[in-house]
Amino acid sequence: MTTARRNQILSTAPTMPALVKYRVDMVLMTLADIAAVTGGDPLLLWTAQGMRPGVRAWVRADAVAVACPDLSRRDRMAVWGSVPAVTALLREALPEAGPTFRPIGDEPLITGLSDAVEELAVAGRFAWMDVTAPVPAPVRGDPHWLGDDQAGEIADLIDAAFPHSYARPGGAGVRRWAGIRAADGGLLAVAADAWSVPEVGFIAGVATHADARGRGLAASVCSFVTNELLATNGRVALFADYWNEAAIATYRRLGFTTRALAAAHWRSGS
Repeated sequence: MTTARRNQILSTAPTMPALVKYRVDMVLMTLADIAAVTGGDPLLLWTAQGMRPGVRAWVRADAVAVACPDLSRRDRMAVWGSVPAVTALLREALPEAGPTFRPIGDEPLITGLSDAVEELAVAGRFAWMDVTAPVPAPVRGDPHWLGDDQAGEIADLIDAAFPHSYARPGGAGVRRWAGIRAADGGLLAVAADAWSVPEVGFIAGVATHADARGRGLAASVCSFVTNELLATNGRVALFADYWNEAAIATYRRLGFTTRALAAAHWRSGS
């Protein structure tokens, strides 16, 4: 999209009745438009999921929101812009999208929105970590892609080692799993390629058997998946909880950088 096109979108937004709204089946708010208006914000591009059916996008001057149902087991609405502009946009977009959609964005933006919008409260703070260059090759085990016939083993390991994982075998958007096996064939570590789009490959479901922790297996399987995704995706990202300091340290050693995010939800009774 040209600079003139970007300026046209933004300059016309305030003059329309309440909200300039573009749906997936309209050409005015394409993925390229979202990239141009937001400067290619990877969170917004990831949430757009290629503008698949069900995705909706809204734009005002200095604000964009992209809502995607059932993304990483949540109805998510990624937001970008200034607090006043996004506040005005959400007062229109959130009621239309529905109360199941959780705004997600940079932590200062989300905390500002929770102060400005009485019905919203901060639900959690966490990290978006990403990388755009190849990471060091695996140094432990022999990570490789697992077959669909190994879904039961993967599920057993997830249940035991990471029961709250949003990525599970057969889950919506979970494409494939990589793993490392022991000499006796037992599955020791896994990571999923889940909810990936051409602009952003995404890793989830990283888990290591309790008896195999501390051996660098999570780093190895993540480095394998990262480099595999970078071969076809411009960037690789994942979510990390701040309490999981070991995982964050592992991803940083691989070259991932950290972006502080937060999510909000409707207050009870709103």
